[in-house]
Amino acid sequence: MHHEEQSFTLRFSLEARFPEEYEGDEDELVWTKDWETRVKPDIIKSIFHTLKFYPDWAARFRNRGMAASEEIEIVLEKDFSRPRT
Repeated sequence: MHHEEQSFTLRFSLEARFPEEYEGDEDELVWTKDWETRVKPDIIKSIFHTLKFYPDWAARFRNRGMAASEEIEIVLEKDFSRPRT
């Protein structure tokens, strides 16, 4: 079977600003918890919700050894090997 692949990257870079008197690492990156617990899950749900409108694309997660806090890969697959109905 012939297989082709292409990548598209959507990258989020998280940044936080602190007052001048802040000396760094005092909060142990607590500010990222909102991203991990609310924002990121909502974005992922939104992506899969949108993909439901395109049933000829199958979506699934793929793990390439990175922690989910650092990378989430979503594979979209269009299968042309099956007969069209």
